[in-house]
Amino acid sequence: MGLLHRTKGDKVIWTIVIFLSLVSLLAVYSATGSLAYRERGGHTEYYLLKQLTVLVMGIVIIYFAHRVNYTIYSRVAQVGFLISIPLLIYTLAFGSHINDASRWIRLPIINLTFQTSDVAKLAIFMYVSRQLSRRQHVINDFKKGFLPIIIPVGIICVLIMPANMSTALLLGASCMLLCFIGRVPVRFLASMVAGGLVLVLLLFFVAKLTNMEMRTKTWEKRIDSFLHDDHTEIPYQVQQANIAIAGGGILGKGPGNSTQRNFLPHAYSDYIYATIIEEYGMFGAFLILAAYMLLLLRCIRIYKKCPYAFGAFLAVGLSVTLVIQALTNMAVNVQLFPVTGVTLPLVSMGGSSVLFTSMAIGIILSVARNVEEMEGKQAERERLERVMANADNAAVA
Repeated sequence: MGLLHRTKGDKVIWTIVIFLSLVSLLAVYSATGSLAYRERGGHTEYYLLKQLTVLVMGIVIIYFAHRVNYTIYSRVAQVGFLISIPLLIYTLAFGSHINDASRWIRLPIINLTFQTSDVAKLAIFMYVSRQLSRRQHVINDFKKGFLPIIIPVGIICVLIMPANMSTALLLGASCMLLCFIGRVPVRFLASMVAGGLVLVLLLFFVAKLTNMEMRTKTWEKRIDSFLHDDHTEIPYQVQQANIAIAGGGILGKGPGNSTQRNFLPHAYSDYIYATIIEEYGMFGAFLILAAYMLLLLRCIRIYKKCPYAFGAFLAVGLSVTLVIQALTNMAVNVQLFPVTGVTLPLVSMGGSSVLFTSMAIGIILSVARNVEEMEGKQAERERLERVMANADNAAVA
């Protein structure tokens, strides 16, 4: 009861976290059957317990993060940004290679891997929120207001791009949207888009001349398959996702009754949304979409109520990146977007991605808790003023 009493912040966001966590447990347990037989000798409970452990750790992180005064994250942002740069460079040079890309660092003692881009994403959003709040008085000045914000974003995106193009593009788009909310002039944002296109073309050119050619072929193949014509073969995972979605119908086949989970690559991570649609139908798909949209709406509400610029930008910025990531994953699953390696936040099976997503939600709830406490103090002051006014009126009478 004491723990529940100390849990503050937006109750709707807490409910969304619990809902998505329960969906994750059901979906991951169903989707990892084949993986369990291949890797764990048929012990299907292994991945369920693993995901449960990660989600519990995530909720613990949310709790402690939301108890911290959000203004402290302004100082943490600078340190996080500076740490992210050498981490990303180290990952490109010495990280674990999976699918021709170096995205992970393996911790030597505990033998666990994590994506350094998760650290960088969280750090850069806190950093951009800090810079936007501190430079509102010069936000219309390109040199003093815009460049100090956009240069760090460009550095992080360039370091992420060689190994994870989709994450870099989504990060850049999310930061641009946050800058737009932060009243950065549209002409500056247009220059940001132009610079991003130049960087992408330059990366393709450099990759062609180096040993990164495999990555450029992967990017080209994914775009070609998305814009496929009669001469282009539809990727295997797209075919299987389409079969899963078509088989789900309105209400789905029921929990654990997916058949495409045995054929769909990464049915427990990148394509978990297709698995959910097959088992829970369009009704289940709509609930997941509605949960993320409700999260965004509640964070916009926090943004409007927060009297301080840093907290407002922090809440809306972190929520925007989570929702954009979720929408991208859903769009890939239903073939509205080219194939990427983007997961569904808090739902896909994962370790570091779930933990850093939880950290982002904890920071959002920290802002919400601060807003809630200020509203409570304001309500108390108004109550006391009414009591004093009634007492004065009684004395006069």
